[in-house]
Amino acid sequence: MAGFHSLSARTLAGEVVKMDKYRGKVVLVENTASLCGTTVRDFTQMNELCEKFSGKLAVLAFPTNQFGHQENSGGQEIVNALKHVRPGNGFTFKGELFDKVEANGENEHPIFKFLKKSLPIPSDDPESLMSNPQFLIWRPVKRTDIAWNFEKFLIGPDGTPIKRYSRNFLTADIAADIAKYV
Repeated sequence: MAGFHSLSARTLAGEVVKMDKYRGKVVLVENTASLCGTTVRDFTQMNELCEKFSGKLAVLAFPTNQFGHQENSGGQEIVNALKHVRPGNGFTFKGELFDKVEANGENEHPIFKFLKKSLPIPSDDPESLMSNPQFLIWRPVKRTDIAWNFEKFLIGPDGTPIKRYSRNFLTADIAADIAKYV
């Protein structure tokens, strides 16, 4: 399987970014949604981490609509939702916002396929699974699937996946782990 730095993704602006761009930096990847109950908290905390570890950390947000259909928008609409609604008040994300992807199922993005294979379950909540089958809108369903919006993956400067965190783990609390690698 290819390593993290050999993968790429498209930004909301349509630019293809090779993950090699982040070689030498710690990387935090989160699957996001602009209409989730924790959108304000998580995006605000991602910005705080960007400021705290400026130049040493890359925070990559990948919107997905697979969890409760909480990301119905696409492209510039996602940016506008963050700026004017959640978090609102002119909010600008300080990380990199990628195009909407699928994090699970037969069309899962290669970055999530790689990360889930490397880190099959969240370290803080190994039982984290979707509990209600009506929310499973992808096939095939796997034990390593992301359970909901705002799961997090920490990747070392050399591209090695370090740790996976559940949606319940506060983004701000990842700072202690980031500090070990910057």
